[in-house]
Amino acid sequence: MAEEKKEDGKAKKPLNVALIIKGLMIFLNVSVLLGGSYLVYAATLGWSKPSITEELEIEKLKVKLREDSPPLIYTMDKFTVNLDGEPKRAIQVEVNLQMLSAEGFEEVMAPDRIARARDKILRILNEKDFSELETLQGKLFLKDRIAMEVNSVLNRGVVKDVFFSNFVIQ
Repeated sequence: MAEEKKEDGKAKKPLNVALIIKGLMIFLNVSVLLGGSYLVYAATLGWSKPSITEELEIEKLKVKLREDSPPLIYTMDKFTVNLDGEPKRAIQVEVNLQMLSAEGFEEVMAPDRIARARDKILRILNEKDFSELETLQGKLFLKDRIAMEVNSVLNRGVVKDVFFSNFVIQ
C-alpha cells in the first residue's frame, strides 16, 4: 500500500518536497546575487569624477575679487538685544558686512533686504546665551552664523566676512 500502482503496473514515486524547496531556494539565492551584482555594476559604470571642485570655485572667486580694489564694507546700525538665559543680560553690537562685489553691496543696501537681514540677526542674537558669546570661539561661530543668514537673504551678493566694531555685553 506504500506504493500506489498505476494502471499500467508501474509504481508511482512520492514527491520529495524537501528537494523541491531546496532547489527553489538555490534558484532564489542565485537570482538575488546576480540581480544585486548587476545593480552594483550598473551604478558604478557611469560614475565619473565631478567637474566642479572646491578648488575651482575658490579660484573663480579669487578672480572675481580684485586685490587692488578697496574692501566694500557695509556698516549696519547698532543692535541692542536681550540675551537668552539667566541672569538677564543685554548685548550691544555694531555689525559690519564685507561684501564680495559692488553688486552685492548695492543689494544689501536695499531697504527690503536690510530689513530682513536685521531681523535675522536680531533672532540670532536673541537665541544666544552669555556663555555662548563670552569665548572667542563663540564670537567666531556668531560671525559665521550671521554671514550665513545674511547670504540667505541676498540673491546676487555674497557676504565675505563679518566684523564687529562694537561688542558689549552687560
